[in-house]
Amino acid sequence: MEGAALCSHPRTIAWPLSDPVRRGGARLGYRSTRRPSRDPLASTGEACFKRDMSTAQLLATDELPPVRVLRADGASDLFLTADHAGRDIPRRLARLGVPETELTRHIAWDIGIRGVTERLSAAFDATAVFQTYSRLVIDCNRDPDVASAIPEISEHTPVQGNIGLTEADKAARIAEIFTPYHDRITTLLDTRAAAGRRTVYIAMHSFTPTFKGENRAMEIGVLYNRDTRLAAILLDLLRAEGDLTVGDNAPYAVSDLTDYGVPRHAEPRGLAHVEVEIRQDLIADAAGETAWAERMARLLAAADARLKAASG
Repeated sequence: MEGAALCSHPRTIAWPLSDPVRRGGARLGYRSTRRPSRDPLASTGEACFKRDMSTAQLLATDELPPVRVLRADGASDLFLTADHAGRDIPRRLARLGVPETELTRHIAWDIGIRGVTERLSAAFDATAVFQTYSRLVIDCNRDPDVASAIPEISEHTPVQGNIGLTEADKAARIAEIFTPYHDRITTLLDTRAAAGRRTVYIAMHSFTPTFKGENRAMEIGVLYNRDTRLAAILLDLLRAEGDLTVGDNAPYAVSDLTDYGVPRHAEPRGLAHVEVEIRQDLIADAAGETAWAERMARLLAAADARLKAASG
């Protein structure tokens, strides 16, 4: 069966349904067949993980495309990206050998950021580009040559389906998931440039409240690298809110090693840009997504107005 393979000894197998693609925020579905086993990992369904690599194509024809675009011709100067918006996994990868409970956690995606970004796109009539597949398959905010682009362990969770990959395995993920996503961003930016349009690049992300036992008090982080034009303005506006703990290049900082979107798409074009990180517990439901989208819409509009004024 596509996406899962039997081991030589009895175990628990999670068999993909005929169409496990998540719809409307619902979780992926799996049918479990339980068999007696003495393997201590068998109860989790992760023992003897085996990828189906019998065919060259990674994504089946009925699976979602790796990139989704809202308002490709949006009128706003703002251009939104969400590199970790989705948590789907190609059926052929058999859930990467990771329990479904782990795939709902931050290790698989940026919780809440899809909803916030969708609302911002609507508020501004702004183009927004979303990655469909989980960062565990391939991280679309990492250079593919960096080891963390396809992690063998994420926080404390082993990713069995990423261990022992061949170069062909990696190439398939790059070709079918990573490259189409970034090619679409490039095409959209090229089209805007050819039309003489102004573009402000906003990379939307979210971060977990607790990472490897460390609690994070900040509610939002503003990230940047070489160009601080927009980041400095947004930091001032966020601090002026009076009710927020704001991270300045925290909980992460943008760099060529740890990021791809900003160094690849924004900096070489000279686009004003910022990477925004919102704490995930604040946007874990629709009410939180709405509240933060409204706040960020107000602040990004004010920030862009100041940016225009400073640019003359």
